[in-house]
Amino acid sequence: SHPPSSGKMEMIVPSCLAVPIVEVSRILGIAPVLTFADTVLWNAEPADPALPLSPSNVHFIHTFSGTNTEHEFYVSSMKAEVRGVEMLRIVDDYVHLPDANDVLTLPKTSRDLTRLAAVIQDLTDVIGDIKNHVDPHSFYWEVRHWYKGSPANGPDTSRWIYEGVPDTDKLDLSGPSAGQSTVMHALDVFLDVDHKQEQRRSPAPSEANKRADKGFMERMWRYMPGLHQQYLHDLRAIPTPIRIVAKESPRVREAYDNAVTALKKFRDAHIQLACLYIISMARTKPPGTEEEAKEREAMQVTT
Repeated sequence: SHPPSSGKMEMIVPSCLAVPIVEVSRILGIAPVLTFADTVLWNAEPADPALPLSPSNVHFIHTFSGTNTEHEFYVSSMKAEVRGVEMLRIVDDYVHLPDANDVLTLPKTSRDLTRLAAVIQDLTDVIGDIKNHVDPHSFYWEVRHWYKGSPANGPDTSRWIYEGVPDTDKLDLSGPSAGQSTVMHALDVFLDVDHKQEQRRSPAPSEANKRADKGFMERMWRYMPGLHQQYLHDLRAIPTPIRIVAKESPRVREAYDNAVTALKKFRDAHIQLACLYIISMARTKPPGTEEEAKEREAMQVTT
């Protein structure tokens, strides 16, 4: 790497790596950088080949830190993906209804939305359980830095240059995030959650929501495998979004509102988790340093 004229650091990825990475990624329709699919979906194999792959029977082929923290973080992500399978089946059932507005299908849609709310609650429980298995300090200092891409920490941080690749500054290179999970995005699309705030909704977005990064979720699509992105586009294009049915049917509306409320609770839990694992840990000291030892000693005295 070397400092460009602007004073910011550039990290040069040599063409012998950059060119094939970009070519293969374009075939897969995915960003040419480490993604959620790489670290979790495509990285898992059964620990015991004689048994089915599951969160209790999984080995992750590649890890960066070799720590139990990293392993358990991937296991938690996998638990959400596995539980999300039922959610995708509910979505698929709705998409393939001959007529979503048929009065005979409305009771089933209502029941399925009630099931969906239960699945979302299970996903919230998975998030809540992470702190019982993933050490925040170890995650922040030993694992998370491996996921930082370009420019993961803002425009003033090191920029990656893919040597030999035209328009390298236009590549998506932020790195992996659980926000790239297609399962969770399918839930947003199915319930017609307007992250970009393009539609008039009641109640109106809060001032905090208006200041949010409205393009974040859409950018995360580009870090998914191409077929996953196509699935989301197809789901977004269905003729009768379930929100429309909910507006016209009181029975479906109640179940729909309960599902959206469950989703809000999930988002709240995720924000709390981010505060614990990132914002709070950013104020701590790296492991193995004298400052970190003093911190731990002070915590022991306090407790």
